[in-house]
Amino acid sequence: MKKNKIGLDRTDFIIRGVTYAIGSIGALACVIPFLLILASSFSSEDAIRRTGFTIWPADFSTYSYSLILRTPKQLVGAYIVTILLTLIGTAVGLFIVAMTGYALQRADFPFRNAIMFFIYFSSLFSAGLVPFYIVMTQAYHLRDSYLAILIPLLMNPWLIVLMKNFAKSVPHEITESGKIDGAGDFAIFTRLIVPMLTPALATIGLFIAIGYWNEWYYSSLFLTSNVEYRPLQYQLYRVINQIAALRNTVAGSVVTITNIPAETLKMATAVLATGPIILFYPFVQKYFVAGVTVGAVKG
Repeated sequence: MKKNKIGLDRTDFIIRGVTYAIGSIGALACVIPFLLILASSFSSEDAIRRTGFTIWPADFSTYSYSLILRTPKQLVGAYIVTILLTLIGTAVGLFIVAMTGYALQRADFPFRNAIMFFIYFSSLFSAGLVPFYIVMTQAYHLRDSYLAILIPLLMNPWLIVLMKNFAKSVPHEITESGKIDGAGDFAIFTRLIVPMLTPALATIGLFIAIGYWNEWYYSSLFLTSNVEYRPLQYQLYRVINQIAALRNTVAGSVVTITNIPAETLKMATAVLATGPIILFYPFVQKYFVAGVTVGAVKG
């Protein structure tokens, strides 16, 4: 028995050691790219050309950031627009997705299978870009409106299916007890169901927030030059394009063309665009992990 016990201890030790080693390698594989981006953004363009990308700044320089920050008003406005869109869109979208997913998993909800079919069908097929653009600009008249960015990202068929699977973990007896006490469906949802869906709300809310934070495509379609402030991702995209065009232009400029960075500028924009959302993730990590686990075991 003692020998078997020692053998089991050794096996457990080996398994844990291998698991920790694989986890550490995976963590390094995720962290190293961010370190390369951060270090390269503070390196000079000449150093990048000579030595390539390193995890430590080579020939420390903040020239790329100074180029981006030459118009601080535009950058601050872009941050404000993106933060407001992310906060409002995440709150409204999460509320809609949570109500939809909860309703579709209730056995007493009429036509739930037919509604679920239409939701799933829309994730497989779409009318295309041209009809979508015509509807948004001519039917809804949302050109040069932030609603053209806010509305399309509010609901996602995959997130509704995910929330529906999350809501299945809530016992149906809780809904029945609320009805016995005289509560309506909305009161049951907000007072009884929502507190039990905290991991799900954190997980899906993070997905929605990242979608709004990284949004640039709808901005390029619907926001023209008449809009003073654009979302952050699209604003940084325009900065890169403008400087790239300047590099390819023979005409003179305040900055010497050969001194305009290319690679370091891309890295600096990546840091400015992803930094805040990365810092936000640790606050919802425990809910995110728990939510993904619940969604994985519920069918």
